[in-house]
Amino acid sequence: MAEAPDEREPGPEAAEQLPQQHVGCQVFSERLAQQKPPQGFLSSFFTNNQKCQLMLLKTLATNPYVKLLLDAMKHSGCAVNKDRHFACEDCNGNVSGGFDAAVSQIVLCQNNIRNQAHMNRVVTHELIHAFDHCRAHVNWFTNVRHLACSEVRAANLSGDCSLLNEIFRLHFGLKQHHQTCVRDRAMRSILAVRNVSKEAAQKAVDEVFESCFNDHEPFGRIPHNKTYARYAHRDFQNRDRYYSNI
Repeated sequence: MAEAPDEREPGPEAAEQLPQQHVGCQVFSERLAQQKPPQGFLSSFFTNNQKCQLMLLKTLATNPYVKLLLDAMKHSGCAVNKDRHFACEDCNGNVSGGFDAAVSQIVLCQNNIRNQAHMNRVVTHELIHAFDHCRAHVNWFTNVRHLACSEVRAANLSGDCSLLNEIFRLHFGLKQHHQTCVRDRAMRSILAVRNVSKEAAQKAVDEVFESCFNDHEPFGRIPHNKTYARYAHRDFQNRDRYYSNI
């Protein structure tokens, strides 16, 4: 439920040692602490929180992946409200964001999200988890196969494994590279939030991979880039109009 740390940064070893209680609080442990007092007007200018909020606004308004997911959530009876369902907070370690299923909220790690493109990818990834939470009875906390399925879908559909991102990570040129990337990102995300071995995470991903990799809802296809995502959004809107007229 947390996006896999970037491979250029330290790995998830520290997160693996956290007790298996509440996934949202595992990754975002400071959410249990008392809220910090509000900062003054001048001191809050261009803080991590303000930059996070501004990038989030742009993502929600312009990113085609996110716009499709927001429409799909609304269509499924889970309309998203920015102030209720998103929180910009500092996070422990290297995590960029996560879906806190206990309160149905996406946490954006304002101290780790580097730029607008990174924000776009994190919001898309976590909205896929939110969509899965809305449409299915996902047991995030006790069934690692459920978590693995959603992580496979998020890695596959969010652009995490786009050619550009993989070139940036210096990973490219392998046969069936997209599938390899999806497996790796899903496994790393599981290890970031669960106190399980690498072998157990790999086994869970292997068991669900075929069915979950081929589940492209709500996109209807793998949106390899923004152009594909725009086409997918258009098709989703047309599909929605078709069913509403039946």
